[in-house]
Amino acid sequence: MRNNRRHNDQRRDDQWQDDQRRDQHNVQPGQKRDQQRDQKQPKAHQERSSHRFRQAEFAAWAGIVANLFLTMLKAVVGLAGNSRALVADAVHSASDVVGSIAVLIGLKASKMPPDRDHPYGHGKAESIAAIIVAVILFLVGLQIGFGSFRALFEPIATPSVIAVFAALFSIITKEVLFQYKYRLGNKLHSDALIVNAWEHRSDAFSSLAALLGIGGALIGEYMHIPWMVYLDPVAGMIVSGFIMKVAWSLGAESIHNTMDHVLHEEDAAKLRRTVENVAGVIQVDELHAREHGHYVIVDTKIAVDPEMSVEEGHSIGKMVKERLMQEHEHVHDVLVHVNPYSGKENG
Repeated sequence: MRNNRRHNDQRRDDQWQDDQRRDQHNVQPGQKRDQQRDQKQPKAHQERSSHRFRQAEFAAWAGIVANLFLTMLKAVVGLAGNSRALVADAVHSASDVVGSIAVLIGLKASKMPPDRDHPYGHGKAESIAAIIVAVILFLVGLQIGFGSFRALFEPIATPSVIAVFAALFSIITKEVLFQYKYRLGNKLHSDALIVNAWEHRSDAFSSLAALLGIGGALIGEYMHIPWMVYLDPVAGMIVSGFIMKVAWSLGAESIHNTMDHVLHEEDAAKLRRTVENVAGVIQVDELHAREHGHYVIVDTKIAVDPEMSVEEGHSIGKMVKERLMQEHEHVHDVLVHVNPYSGKENG
């Protein structure tokens, strides 16, 4: 049954592509100029999309490699140096590996070209990956908090000094990864990269808590203050709360981004001004720009001179689409409806 459904989906996508090619061949002579102009636009967007994917893919792989190394380092040092906090921190880094893999899968899925079932593309795959990462992050925070609380009622051995250096190295590495991915995520409008960046920041705070706990335990042993050895699990509980709060906030934002919501009024106003400046547009009756992952789909209704021909109105609509996609890199596609101007909003 599953193979038959997959076969049918493939046949439907192949038919959709055949229809697209047939439409391109069945063009009237007067439309060839518009078609040639349209072909330039997707090519520029494909180049930008390919460059964007390469940057995001490199960031995802950088996170995977760094987290694998940190996981092994903290696990080995934590077990050898009797540090529960560092071992828990190693588990956190291991979850970051899963998170980075989810981001990579989401990026690859979002790069897939449109098909019959997804004519607007697969941009929301990144937001779905971000939700997965947020859930993983929340569960890890819960696990760290539970483990740290349980450690309060168990005998704790004083950790080794080497654990301090492992925690310091982890803090520096994770902060560098956060700064890199957070800035790149904002530049590329990638929810998945931004959430993944905060995952690195939460790991940095987790390592900081481990450092404070290890340092406090060592100071307590040096000053003969036995209760200070429990600073390790207490710090772990505090950080677990921070991790879960960050995961909840980022997960809620990513869920919001998967919905079909429009841009805020101030952002849409820039698009409206671009349309109003196109020659031949008398009035913008309506404009809705909805986010579709890292890009935007624009639907707009424009009013033109009612005395002009259908072909002239069509040309103005083409110009509106071109101008929006040229001047606003995040605009992926535009649907323009042309109305005859009547002196009022046509709606």
